Amino acid sequence: MIFEHWLLPDIMFPSFRDVTPEALREAGIRFIFSDIDNTLATYDDPEPPDNVTAWIRAMEEAGIRVIFVSNNDASRVERFAAPLGCPAYPKARKPLIGVLRQAMEDAGADPDESLLLGDQLLTDCAAGRRAGMRVYIVPPIKDKTTLFFRAKRLIERPYVREYEKRRTARSLGNEATKG
Repeated sequence: MIFEHWLLPDIMFPSFRDVTPEALREAGIRFIFSDIDNTLATYDDPEPPDNVTAWIRAMEEAGIRVIFVSNNDASRVERFAAPLGCPAYPKARKPLIGVLRQAMEDAGADPDESLLLGDQLLTDCAAGRRAGMRVYIVPPIKDKTTLFFRAKRLIERPYVREYEKRRTARSLGNEATKG
């Protein structure tokens, strides 16, 4: 597949809540650079829902910093991040990585101890890959239905299928080594 290096995440989870501090610590992750919209909350949630606050606090208690890197505008991103006390970088223009690199530098984060969490392969996954960090993708919470977003999801579909195919092959390989 063309672009598979840039558009295949390390792991796809059913929800951000499935990304646990224990698993991240085991993987050597100390920093999460997270998207907001459709990753942690809907576009309609101006402030973080309780489940996001609880998840962020659990990460902090485990020594994992969460930094928001969003393509949305400053008013939206800062309003969401302020109650959580997390650094926030709006207008990131992902898949470009200038803002993401600045966020990493400001946090003192190396790519090998960093994770990009998002819901889009064409923006989040591509940016994380280009920045040299691990990438975890979750399905969109409530996707936009504009023609632009539907087209992006259509382009992503073969990469999601390829990820699933490889995940199944790894699972079968692990089962074969057990037997």
